[in-house]
Amino acid sequence: MTSLWTEEKKYEVWFQIELLACEAMAELGIAARSDIENIRSGAKVDLKRITEIEEVVKHDVIAFITAISEKIGPSSRFLHLGMTSSDVVDTGQAILLNRACGILLEDLTGLMAAVKKKALQFKHTQMIGRSHGVHGEPITFGFKLALWHEELKRSKDRLEEAKEVIRVGKISGSMGTFAHVDPFVEKYVCEKLGLIPDPISNQIIQRDRHAQLLTTLAILASSLEKFSLEIRHLQRTEVREAEEFFSEGQKGSSSMPHKRNPIGSENISGLARLIRSNAMASLENIPLWHERDISHSSVERVIFPDTTILMNYILNRFTKIVENLSVFPEKMKENLNLTHGIIYSQRILLELAKKGEQRKEAYEIVQKLAMESWQNGRSFEELLLNDSSILSYISLKDLKSCFDPKYYVRHMDEIFKRVFDKE
Repeated sequence: MTSLWTEEKKYEVWFQIELLACEAMAELGIAARSDIENIRSGAKVDLKRITEIEEVVKHDVIAFITAISEKIGPSSRFLHLGMTSSDVVDTGQAILLNRACGILLEDLTGLMAAVKKKALQFKHTQMIGRSHGVHGEPITFGFKLALWHEELKRSKDRLEEAKEVIRVGKISGSMGTFAHVDPFVEKYVCEKLGLIPDPISNQIIQRDRHAQLLTTLAILASSLEKFSLEIRHLQRTEVREAEEFFSEGQKGSSSMPHKRNPIGSENISGLARLIRSNAMASLENIPLWHERDISHSSVERVIFPDTTILMNYILNRFTKIVENLSVFPEKMKENLNLTHGIIYSQRILLELAKKGEQRKEAYEIVQKLAMESWQNGRSFEELLLNDSSILSYISLKDLKSCFDPKYYVRHMDEIFKRVFDKE
């Protein structure tokens, strides 16, 4: 990913655009074929020379064109003919961003495969589900991961759409009206580069397109932070149901030899903040003066490379975390039984309602016994078995069956079919 955003790559793409525009002019009879060959064979991207010229002219595209023209001679008069800087810059960015999106889609596909593999592995591994950080009812660890997979699938769909939205080029001149360049040139250049001509532009491609991409990446980064935060919670000493792999020789603290910290997940949480802030900057780039100003330009020199490089990094980092994640089913089972059975309170409530008790009264009875169990550390099941009002509605056999965690995850196969069979 990093190699996409070098100065060499930028100027290489710019020259490709300029050369194709000259080819289109030859097709129109404006330039001779010999001029195109002179440009193709004589041009050389000289970074040092471009920098020297830019220090004087204070304009990167002019410096680029000037430096190349010095190597070509008279045929250079067809370079940039009728074009404006944004024709080159915006079309070039479209090429680079599309290549970047291609890399990110490959990364995302790899992560989804890793999550799916882990989800299937732990499809029936029971654990406690939590709301507000407090024990709720039984789920499975695979269920948690399947949820991640579906969320990643939505991000993949959004990224594919955003990739298409920015796959547009512009060779339409200073105000976008084709006053000095034939529309055929734009069509020719875009077709050769695998782009679509922007149906209408002014001096620039409109920045809502780029904002869609950056906000899409911000959503993906936020999802990755969400998953990372979950791992961080599961790795807490009091929970310890899963943890990042801790390699031989790894150290967790400069002062406390016992520490095993979720540093990868914490890194992802931090970097997601940068990606979200870059998305905000892309939204700020949408409103510009009249047909354009360049307040967006300096921002994009930072946010496009940084965001795609960061996303490439955290996708690969999180993939490795998932692939090597240490999971502790026995600890999950232990935590499932931590609260003396009160996690089965809803099923008791519903059974009472099914047997004829009014919901309000049933709720009050079950809540009272659940609170006593929680506060005094007593078995919830035993408290229910010793309550005559409960036994007047539910048999001993039915009551005991309410404490089977398998009941809560009996539809796991159907859920997994919904998630994975549509791939």
